[in-house]
Amino acid sequence: MTTATTRTFRLAAALAVAGAAMTMLAPAATAQTASPPAYPTKPVRWVVGYPAGGGTDFLARTAGAQLSQQLGQPVLVDNRPGAGAIIASENVARSPGDGYTVFSADNGVLVYNPALYKKLPYDAEKDFALIGMMGRSPLIITAAPGTGFTDAKALIAALKASPGKYSIATPGTGSPHHLAYELFQREAGVSMLHVPYKGGAPALQDLMGNQVPLMMLDLPSGISAVKAGKVVPLLAMSAERVPQLPQLPTAKELGYAVEAYTWQGLVAPTATPKAIQARLGTDLLKSMNDAGVKQKLYDAGWEARPTDAADMGRLVESERKKWHALIKARDIKLD
Repeated sequence: MTTATTRTFRLAAALAVAGAAMTMLAPAATAQTASPPAYPTKPVRWVVGYPAGGGTDFLARTAGAQLSQQLGQPVLVDNRPGAGAIIASENVARSPGDGYTVFSADNGVLVYNPALYKKLPYDAEKDFALIGMMGRSPLIITAAPGTGFTDAKALIAALKASPGKYSIATPGTGSPHHLAYELFQREAGVSMLHVPYKGGAPALQDLMGNQVPLMMLDLPSGISAVKAGKVVPLLAMSAERVPQLPQLPTAKELGYAVEAYTWQGLVAPTATPKAIQARLGTDLLKSMNDAGVKQKLYDAGWEARPTDAADMGRLVESERKKWHALIKARDIKLD
């Protein structure tokens, strides 16, 4: 074999080996650039920071059932009540950001708590990825049947005539209901005695039993009592009249700059991949815009208010500015 022939043979062999190596590496390279596995491939856990059977739980189960159809996987509600949803908030903040944990975050979790507590086991701005808004409920000043109050103007006249005489119940200090009362009291120039309860149910029970004259009520918690005539709704803190109670005037109609709701949005751990956040947001919007879901929420006292993550972010930001200023001015602290 000549020297030239030998060189040609060796070159051909080297090229063959290199080609084989490239062929062997191709699957590995493809695997590295391939799309992530389809989502979801297992049930999604929906955390609720309040007990089963309440308004937040109802909204989560109603929306979750429809979201399950969109995702093609079960959505399982996980109730973790306690400490004004702080326990649930911490649980979600520490959960893997894999798309299999979502959380019903209300204005207490995202807006009020950071201003009410010096220290929290979660960071409302850093620990959660916003998915979208779901619904809201107006807060309503409601009277016990034995008070004799039947309209808002008579109530306000009585409050102005006797500062500090009337007490008003809320589900607790720092709740949306309490802060709505503080805002109304300031704007209307009246003075009431705040009676914080450990939850809305015992407060409503005492209102129906004439143990307390007034309550700042969210409609989902009291819609059955309102329909049955066991309590008397007087004044809504909403921007427009409450669809379920169109005869009820708003504070704005009477000249008071008061607008307050309890609202619910959906969030996920902040490390959740952007693509999964987008998928959840799209499917949540479809779920909340379903006619059947809207009707169920309406019947339960909710108003469906679906938005995307960007609109939710703008709402949270504006709410923080508004309510943090009030909390500071009224010197409300929980620790």
